Amino acid sequence: MIWRSREPRYDVASGISQGARDYQEDAITADFPVGAEAGFVVLADGMGGHAAGDVASKIVLTEVFSELKFHFADVRSFEARAPEILRNIADFANETLRQHTRSHPETEGMGATLVVPALVENRLWWISIGDSPLFLFRGGRLSQLNEDHSMAPQIDFMVKSGLMDPEVAANHPDRNCLISVLMGTRIPKIDCPTKPYELQAGDIVLCASDGVQFLTNAQIEKVLNRYRKARSTEIAERLLEDLIRLDDPDQDNISFTVIKVNDASVRSGQERPRGPSTAVARPRRLTTVAPDHLSQPLQKPAHFVTPVPAAAPVIGPARAPAPTPRLAPTPLPLPEPWVARTPRQAGQAVQESNPDPAVEDLSPVRLRPRRVTVIK
Repeated sequence: MIWRSREPRYDVASGISQGARDYQEDAITADFPVGAEAGFVVLADGMGGHAAGDVASKIVLTEVFSELKFHFADVRSFEARAPEILRNIADFANETLRQHTRSHPETEGMGATLVVPALVENRLWWISIGDSPLFLFRGGRLSQLNEDHSMAPQIDFMVKSGLMDPEVAANHPDRNCLISVLMGTRIPKIDCPTKPYELQAGDIVLCASDGVQFLTNAQIEKVLNRYRKARSTEIAERLLEDLIRLDDPDQDNISFTVIKVNDASVRSGQERPRGPSTAVARPRRLTTVAPDHLSQPLQKPAHFVTPVPAAAPVIGPARAPAPTPRLAPTPLPLPEPWVARTPRQAGQAVQESNPDPAVEDLSPVRLRPRRVTVIK
């Protein structure tokens, strides 16, 4: 008789396609270890063209994933401050973009959306910036959980109010205009609920880029209804097949993760292992270029003499050694007197070690928020 383990709490699969674009600007990763009670997805949809949009999405994904993976080492500590941690992580990724555009002016204007669903048992936390949707399929109905930070909701509202024709709204040039995105500047809008959303067994969470929305919500709902009892890998394959079947010449990059919730049980406090918290404050250290005087190899001093091994003793009659000319010894330099130095602030140390004016002052006073509206 073969012993079988219980069904995993989450059944997760991801899909990605370049669509009809010349390059891939989406970046996505999912982390749901087998046997774990928690996991998360990081999705970033870049904007700004080749060598900019794809770079922005990769920067955001790398920074967010590494920070969130660190905090998920202690899930209980993460949940105690989940909204604060998620917002801080988004700010950190945004600051990394700012530093990159400062050092690479040719990438000015690049940016990326961000959506991060973080699941702990039956609780769903998320942070969302931009127009990448986070869907929930429950009871045969599809709904969007996160806010849409584009002009589409305002345009749809005008249609409902009778101020705009539906056909005009569907093809409106400002429909994909973003009102909030990560660009290294102030983030106008952040969707990050203070309380988690409670999931149920049988729920399907779909985290996607807006390329998936070339399918209508009704079409996505139909696929999820038909394959709701199948594995997540099959659902992902069917969604990709339907998108490819559209054969849309303007098809945007596609990326998504399907999360099937098989088990929505909650472990009691007594069942949870107790122990000291492993969550600590991560040090923040900017990577800088070493000054020339530190990067040069040490030179051998002029007075350094390689020792010569002593000659072997000679057996026989003693002879007077030939006189050897002697050089005047080079005086050794005296050591510099030790002087106590006052401790410096971290920002001051970075600036002093980089006298180049291109290195920016990192003090908070220099940060100047500006509001931008970006057309994707």
